[in-house]
Amino acid sequence: MACKIAGQEGVAMSTNATVILLEFNELTPAVVERFVREGKLPNFERFYEESNVYVTDAQEAQDKLNPWIQWVTVHSGLSFAEHGVSHLGEGQKLTRKCVWDLLSDANLPVWVCGSMNPRFDAPLNGYLLPDPWTTTVAPYPDELLPYFRFVQRNVQEHTNEHVPLTPAEYAGFVTFMVKRGLSTWTVGSIVKQLMHERLAGGRWKRAVLLDKLQWDVFRFYYRKLRPAFATFFLNSTAHLQHKYWRNMEPEHFTIRPSPAEQAEYESAILFGYQEMDKLLGRFMALAGRDTTLMLCTALGQQPCLIYEDQGGKTFYRPRDFARVLSFAGVRAAYRVSPVMSEQFHVLFETEQAAHEAEFQLRALQVDGTPAMLVSRDGATLFSGCKIFRPLAQEAVLRAGSGTATRFFDLFYQADGLKSGMHHPDGFLWIRTPEREHHVSAEKVPLRSVAPTVLEMFGVPCPTYMTAPSLSRSAAPSSDAPRRLAGAGALGR
Repeated sequence: MACKIAGQEGVAMSTNATVILLEFNELTPAVVERFVREGKLPNFERFYEESNVYVTDAQEAQDKLNPWIQWVTVHSGLSFAEHGVSHLGEGQKLTRKCVWDLLSDANLPVWVCGSMNPRFDAPLNGYLLPDPWTTTVAPYPDELLPYFRFVQRNVQEHTNEHVPLTPAEYAGFVTFMVKRGLSTWTVGSIVKQLMHERLAGGRWKRAVLLDKLQWDVFRFYYRKLRPAFATFFLNSTAHLQHKYWRNMEPEHFTIRPSPAEQAEYESAILFGYQEMDKLLGRFMALAGRDTTLMLCTALGQQPCLIYEDQGGKTFYRPRDFARVLSFAGVRAAYRVSPVMSEQFHVLFETEQAAHEAEFQLRALQVDGTPAMLVSRDGATLFSGCKIFRPLAQEAVLRAGSGTATRFFDLFYQADGLKSGMHHPDGFLWIRTPEREHHVSAEKVPLRSVAPTVLEMFGVPCPTYMTAPSLSRSAAPSSDAPRRLAGAGALGR
C-alpha cells in the first residue's frame, strides 16, 4: 500500500507525478521570515504563498545535529539510531534503500544532483552526482566524473589559497561545462566575481559560484533525462551562516566584529539568501505548472555562543597531510580523503596499519592536551584536529615519540571564528500544481519527507519507514497569514 495516514488525504498522489526536491541546506525558518518580511526575498515569498508549509524537527540530540546525518534521514526515512551513518562520506554504509532507489525500482527515472552522503543501487534508472565531500561513492554514470572531481577538489580545499589542480583537470572541467549547459549567466557571474576580487577583495563570495555551475548541470540533465524525481543540493548559505552570523547579529556575541569586518560581512548571510532566491525563481520557471517542488532544509542554524568564553571557535587544517602523518610516525601506505572543515579520512591497506596509525595520531599533543580526534572503522580512520580555541603562534606540537615542532608549521588556521551552529528546526515547503497554501500548526518529523515523496508517486513504503506521510489535512496555523515559517526566533 502507498504511504498514507488512514483517513487523511495525501499532499499529492499520481503515477504521472514529477517532483524536484530542492535541498537548500540549513536555511533557517526565522531568518527566511525576517528577510521576506523586509521584502528582500520575493521568490521565497511567492513560493511560500503557493505551498503546504511545515517546520521539520530533526528529533536528534545536539551532538547528532549534522547535515550528513539529517540528509540521510531525509532520503531514507530513518533516524540516526536506525541508519547509523555518523560521518560525512559514509553514506555507502546505509543498508536500506533511499527514496531514489525505490523510485528507480518502480521504473521511474531519477536525477540525484549533489545530495549529501548518498548511496545507491546499481544499475540506477537515472544519474547520480554525489556531494563534493564524498569519496566512497562515484558519480553514476562516469560521464559526470570531470565535473565531480573539479568541484570536489575546490570544495575540499576551500580554506586553502592554492587548490591543487592540474591543467588537464581544468581543461576537462571546462570542456564538460561547455558541452553541458554552461550559461552566460554563470560565465558573467564568474567574470564579475574575479574582477571584483582583483579590485576590492571579497573572495568569500565565491561560494555561490558553485551554485550557478550546479544549476547549469542540473538543468542540462533535467531536460535530457526528463526524470520523474530529481534532487538539487546547495550548501553555500549554510557555510555563510556558520561563518558570519556574528556579523548579522553581533548583539548576541561577546566577541564583537571590528568595524572593518562589519563593513565586509554584515550582509554576507543576506547575500547568500538572495542568491538562493534567484535560483528559486529559476526552478519555479523550469518546473512549469505540472511539477511539484519541495523545498527542504533538513536543519536550521542559530548563534553559536558556547565558545565565546574561550575566544570563539576556530579550526585548524593540515598544510600537508603527508607531513602531519609522517610527523606522527605513520609509515604504512595510505590514501587521504579530506571532507568538511578540519576533518579527513585516511584509508590504509590493512586493519593493522590503521590500528597503529590510530595510536600514533592519538598521541599528538599541544600543551599537554590531545590534538587529534581519531576513530577507526576497519582499515579506515576518520580524523581531524580537535583543538577549536585560538592558539599562540609559538604553540608546540609533540608526537608520541617525543619529537616536537611548531604547530603552525604543520597546520594552518581557517580564517574567522565560527558563529552559527545547528538547530533541529528546518522547513519543508511543498508547492504542488494546485498551488494551495496551508500552514501546519505542528512541527513534523524530518523522517516524514521520504514517505511523503513515495506517496506522491503511489509507490509503497518499505516497512522501515515508520514516520507518517504528510497530508493536506494537517491543522492550519491560526496566524498563517502573518507568520512565514511557523517558527519565530530560534533558541539560543
